[in-house]
Formats: sequence, structure tokens, C-alpha cells
Amino acid sequence: MGPDTFVDDTVRLDARGWARAAAVWGGEGAVLVGCSAAAMHGALWFDELPAEVVLPRRARTPENVLVYRDDIPTEDLCLVDGLLCTTPVRTAFDIGRRGNEWQAVERLDSLCRATGLTPAEIEEFTLRHPGARNRRRLIRLLPYVDGGAESLPESRTRLLLHRSGLPKPETQITVFRHGTIIARIDMGWRNWLVGVEYDGAHHWTDPRQRTQDLARYNDLPALGWTIIRANATLLARHPQELITKITAALHQHGYPSPSGTSWRGFV
Repeated sequence: MGPDTFVDDTVRLDARGWARAAAVWGGEGAVLVGCSAAAMHGALWFDELPAEVVLPRRARTPENVLVYRDDIPTEDLCLVDGLLCTTPVRTAFDIGRRGNEWQAVERLDSLCRATGLTPAEIEEFTLRHPGARNRRRLIRLLPYVDGGAESLPESRTRLLLHRSGLPKPETQITVFRHGTIIARIDMGWRNWLVGVEYDGAHHWTDPRQRTQDLARYNDLPALGWTIIRANATLLARHPQELITKITAALHQHGYPSPSGTSWRGFV
């Protein structure tokens, strides 16, 4: 793993394992930050990323480890499984100011879901650090953050809707009939009765999941809902086709905006 840091070669490390390895390699004073801290706090979707650590000294960096120099206040630190990490809100503060903007939002989604952290708490923390680098960028991203995403594709689907100019969708919409929950929709617009569901592989390979899906898709139209289903191919190769279908469904349910919706970046 690095100088004086070893693991059995049969072990495949996830993000949490790489974080532990980086902490062991870093030794006394090492602080896990960014995606490594997020993984230690229970966030997912970080397995393919380098470990991130702050060291109090210069060191030759092993492969798959990013080293930062930073002065982190004591109040922004905590112990997770005996390892020194940044707190959830400080972790969000760091993640949101680094790297690609959309990827930062995806990572903040996962961190918020894992810890219960809210965009409002991140904003409050950010406003207390007026001189921080990329602070304005983080504040600009926070309206896009939502801890309701249960998977990375769900997060990316929601962000595609944001980028298209559609209204911000609600996540994990619970639908009742006669006081009984009959469905939970990944995301959508309750006032227009339009939902968007991301179909991952388990929706087709797991018979129990498939049965539940069929029951939901039969029940929801009877209550006035239109459900648009997304998958990996639509999301990656035909995003405009997906947006067109969703926009058309919204118009059919009374959504008043122009129909020329197209996908865009941050503005």
C-alpha cells in the first residue's frame, strides 16, 4: 500500500479500506479528509477514487493517495473507528470546493444521505468561512444537493433534470391509497403527478423486486400518476430523449413552461 503499510494481496479494498490504509501510512497527525472522510462516515460511491489525507509534514505520496496540507481546527475533527477524520459538515465543505461541479454534488448527495447532514447546515458552515477558496462555488451548488438519492444513477438522473431547466424534483415520494403506502417513487413532481424511476439491474434480475415494480406500475396510473422510467442507456447515450419524454408528461399534467427544454450546465 505504501512504505511500511501492507495488506493481504487477496483483499480488494473499498473506499473505507483505502482510507484506513492512508491513515496507517500517514501515521501520527494524519487526518482523513474529503472522499475518505465521507467513506468513513458511511457515504457510498467512492470506491474508485484515491484516498485523501492531510499530513502535518511533507511525504512521498503512494499511488492512490492524495495528500493535502491544511490547518484544520480541532472543532472540525472527530474520531471514526479510531481514525481522525473531518466532521461531516467540514467534509462536505471540502468536497464541494474541489473537482468537477456535478461530481461534487453527487458526492454531497451521498454524504448527506449517510449522515443526515442538510444543505442548510453546509451553507451555514460555509458562510462562517468567507475567505475560503471556491466558497462561492459551493454555495452555488447547494440548491442542487439532495440526500434522497439512493444510488449514484438516481443522483445523476436528478441532476440531469436540474440541468434541463425543469423544476426541482422531490425525491422518494411516498404515495398513499386509503391511508396505506402503495409506492415510493424515486423522484418527481407531486403537484403534476409525474414521477421518474431509475431502473437498475436489480429491477430485472431480482424476481421479488420485479414483482413489486409491476404492482406499483399498475397501481400508480389508477391514481393519476404518469411514471417515466430511466435506465443506464438513456442516461448515458440519450439524455435529451429522456428529458423530452419527461417534459411531455409534465405538459400533459398542466406544467406551464415552454416545451423547448434542453440539457445545460451550471449557470
